[in-house]
Amino acid sequence: MTTPDWDPRQYLRHADHRTRPFHDLLARIGDLPTVPAARIADLGCGAGNVTALLADRWPTARVTGYDNSPQMLERAREHARPLLDFAEADAATWTPTETYDLIVSNALLQWVPDHADLFPAWLDALTPGGTLAFQVPGNFDAPSHVLMRQLAESPRWRSRLGGRLRHSDAVLTPTAYLDRLTALGCAADVWEATYLHLLPGEDPVLDWVKGTGLRPVLTALASTPEARDAFLAEYRALLRTAYPPGPAGTVLPFRRIFAVARREH
Repeated sequence: MTTPDWDPRQYLRHADHRTRPFHDLLARIGDLPTVPAARIADLGCGAGNVTALLADRWPTARVTGYDNSPQMLERAREHARPLLDFAEADAATWTPTETYDLIVSNALLQWVPDHADLFPAWLDALTPGGTLAFQVPGNFDAPSHVLMRQLAESPRWRSRLGGRLRHSDAVLTPTAYLDRLTALGCAADVWEATYLHLLPGEDPVLDWVKGTGLRPVLTALASTPEARDAFLAEYRALLRTAYPPGPAGTVLPFRRIFAVARREH
């Protein structure tokens, strides 16, 4: 799967809804040391808005947000301040060179093939009692993604888009994450939740996926705007049927999977 180009402005259009799962993940993370000050890594920091939340919660901690998107890092660095910085790194190849009290990742690992195989190295980089916490979408069987994949693999689009989109195996089941983390000696808390996002405006589900799941398609068709617009027109029609608007807006059910794993002393 080709790494997509990212658009921070588009991603942040639904920032309130996208940030809510991170608040729920953050609420399950325990206290971090203040002496010496905690060290925190945010893998896949994106536009930096959730990294700033980490710095707000632990104001004496040294926090670094890592991402491999130049566009996202440029936006993220607007949040930089003393003890909060940002650096370029790809989570798939990131090798910690220091120890951390918390390694956190918000809606990133679905983009990293075989990401659970990286857990041992990340856990080894934690201080005794340190925490690995992450959240991933678990909605790859939702109409938004199924319809996107079916359209990309249809005869009209297969030659340009075939194999570019993630499937349901992009993430593990909650039970599989629990098994992997406990087998590595962690005390693990794993759960799932489905959010019912009430979105305003016309074609809000299409607007949502333009910021995330549709990025590989938009990247592949970027050089031919006519093809991009044609795909979007077909996909828009499918989404309008799958997600009809109601009197208060359009409901987008969105399942998320969470894990907080504490390295035992």
